Amino acid sequence: MFVRTASERDLKAVRDLLVETWHATYDAIHGPERVTEITDDWHSLAALKRRLDQPNAEFLVADDGKRIGGMAHAAADAMGTSVMVHQLYVLPALQGRGIGGMLLDEIVESFPDATVFRLEVEEANDKAIGFYRSQGFKQTGRTENCGAEQSGISALIFERRRGES
Repeated sequence: MFVRTASERDLKAVRDLLVETWHATYDAIHGPERVTEITDDWHSLAALKRRLDQPNAEFLVADDGKRIGGMAHAAADAMGTSVMVHQLYVLPALQGRGIGGMLLDEIVESFPDATVFRLEVEEANDKAIGFYRSQGFKQTGRTENCGAEQSGISALIFERRRGES
């Protein structure tokens, strides 16, 4: 796999990856109907296109030339010193192979002025929590509305300062 900037031609494959990953991760937590509702909203082609065009942001894919195996999206604040990692997902069949780490490394490199990287992880997602901790992230808080205002999904807030890993 190699990591590159996503393009509009990748959006269908990214959506498919997100739908598969969300169902594999969250069906047991939220139920398949709620997961479908979320993915239809948050991961629609129109929503992904907006992320692709977002200023001060990076939208990446991990690609092996045949398929998209992972994706990440992050955006910096106006000063460029704080970055929110909004999405980092790897196909379930490819998890544990270093793809998530490659995507995260590229996010960090994409924002050279950033001193802090933040993200939200759903409390029940032990696998993701373990991954982010292994990447040097520490829990700094919690939110009751992960991903979107009024989502009602509680999550832990993690952050990592540049140079920590």
